Amino acid sequence: MNIHSFLDSFQRFGVNLGLERIETLLTKLGNPHHSVPIIHVGGTNGKGSVCAYLSSILTAAGYRVGRYTSPHLIDWSERICVNNKPIPETTLQSILVTINNYIDFNHHSPTQFEVITAAAWVYFAQQKVDIAVIEVGLGGRLDATNVSHFSLATVITSISRDHWQQLGPTITDIAREKAGIFKQNCPVIIGEVPHEAKKVFQSMTKTLNCPTIWVKSAKLVKENWAVYQNISYPLPLLGKMQLNNSALAIETIKNLQNQGWAISPEAIINGIKKTIWPGRLQWIQWQDTSILLDGAHNTAAAKILRDYVNSLNKSTTWIMGMMATKEHDQIFQQLLKNKDSLSIVPVPINGSANPKMLAYLAKDICPDLQQIKIEENIFIALENAIKQQQSNSLIVVCGSLYLIGHFLRKGFIFKS
Repeated sequence: MNIHSFLDSFQRFGVNLGLERIETLLTKLGNPHHSVPIIHVGGTNGKGSVCAYLSSILTAAGYRVGRYTSPHLIDWSERICVNNKPIPETTLQSILVTINNYIDFNHHSPTQFEVITAAAWVYFAQQKVDIAVIEVGLGGRLDATNVSHFSLATVITSISRDHWQQLGPTITDIAREKAGIFKQNCPVIIGEVPHEAKKVFQSMTKTLNCPTIWVKSAKLVKENWAVYQNISYPLPLLGKMQLNNSALAIETIKNLQNQGWAISPEAIINGIKKTIWPGRLQWIQWQDTSILLDGAHNTAAAKILRDYVNSLNKSTTWIMGMMATKEHDQIFQQLLKNKDSLSIVPVPINGSANPKMLAYLAKDICPDLQQIKIEENIFIALENAIKQQQSNSLIVVCGSLYLIGHFLRKGFIFKS
């Protein structure tokens, strides 16, 4: 079986939120999710890095740790890890063959995300993990990961307006969907969220009798070094939002400690130190040039990227591609400044926004850009940007994790 071809065949079923199909499939597979204790991580931005921190800390503490995240950057196996090591390709193939045998294509076939989610549960059960860190795919209430009746801890990282087409147009609507992962009497750890979202979460946690911890960001004590509740630790991931994300991870670990899990302060510090989460504010070296990569696929993520770029105090060339469903005007408003340069490229998958449309929009939003170009692909755009690069200038590739993944699949090496 070719994993990519098999999973790509499910794209025709699109995004179809709901739990009936995944629950039916998991029942046929023997309900593997019932044997896996989980931490469930939802929110808008920051989910992946919080999952990375948590799995790294728990691994450092000596536990066998599953981690399920999405999307992948380079390969499907990235989504399903045990102790931060991706599932072997042959194992994933074998699990998918088994899953395929249980699918009735004539009656409510599962979606692509449901199939790979089922594969994660099967693998974690096979591996007898002590705990699994599970990232919500989209929303929460009807997301395919929301099949467990109990969570050791539930985390909400942040709330902003993304995927509003499926979740509803307002922050309140989105928060209500995210809160759907809360479980009766199970602890909830929540980051800094808008007032409208906080009201929704307060109401839901009260109804479900969830012990709730509202987390404030860690403090930056020196460059790439933070402190949270008397724990001082290095920050391997870039950007101010990691003060929030790392604090959420530590508070979640403290909650597990209170439940009897043996996790030392040294494991927390070493786990955070060893955390890797590529494609988000990550530097790579390409053609002897340092280039910054970041998904920045929604307004809040774009603001985080702009804040980081501002801290570097350099003129900026943006190489951007976006998916058609994103709020392009809001992202441009956050990112673009007068005298910046912009190259628009297609995202090489179905659903890419039209580069010509994006170029017209960018010109309208920021008419004093130094240059706007439409390039055939990201590699041509990068080559041209490097040729024209001035001293004290910065090249940033952003706008879509799918674009970043396409770039990294060509075998480029991360800058350490």
